[in-house]
Amino acid sequence: MHKLSTPAGLLALMLSFGLASVSAAEAGAPTDQLRDGIERIFKILGDPDMNGAEKTSQRKTAVTRIAAEIFDFGEMSKRTLGRHWEQRTPAERQDFARLFTQLIQRTYFSRIDEHGSEKTVFRSETVDRGHAVVRTTLLLARDVQMPLDYSMHSVGDRWRVYDLSIDGISLVANYRAQFNRIIRSSSYADLVTRLKSRQAEFVEPAASPSGPASTR
Repeated sequence: MHKLSTPAGLLALMLSFGLASVSAAEAGAPTDQLRDGIERIFKILGDPDMNGAEKTSQRKTAVTRIAAEIFDFGEMSKRTLGRHWEQRTPAERQDFARLFTQLIQRTYFSRIDEHGSEKTVFRSETVDRGHAVVRTTLLLARDVQMPLDYSMHSVGDRWRVYDLSIDGISLVANYRAQFNRIIRSSSYADLVTRLKSRQAEFVEPAASPSGPASTR
């Protein structure tokens, strides 16, 4: 039986960390815009007026709006389907992008409040022809350091994230491998059915923050 799983650390740590510094000599538009988005999200999460279970929906709406500026979920959706994207109709692409975005957002938001203590150091960035990689390090408990790299591209006047990697593990590549296995062994329709059937569970996920979320 196939599973739609991803390293839970990737999803839980997409944005859920505190703020640190970056050398001015190394900072550029990609780093600045990424850091600005993170600051805005944690301003919301740290706002006493936004605390409490009764404000969950309000917090989620506010953070989702900012996350949509930071992440290019459409590009991420396209890359996760890989070669199968070209075989989809415009309507199918739109539907898949919606489902994939919901999968990412719901998994992330179900865990964000549990992962707010980590800190990030912005190390460097590399920019080449409209693409950039912002390299950071997460400072975790017990002096553990975890590399976290953001792959970004220029869209209009914004730099937006289309992939991220923790210790060399790509979020997009992880999903693409799983989606490809399901499509090849079953069908694209089966993949869509699995994505739809999992949506309710991502509101109250059964998986722990340190374990994978799966599609039965």
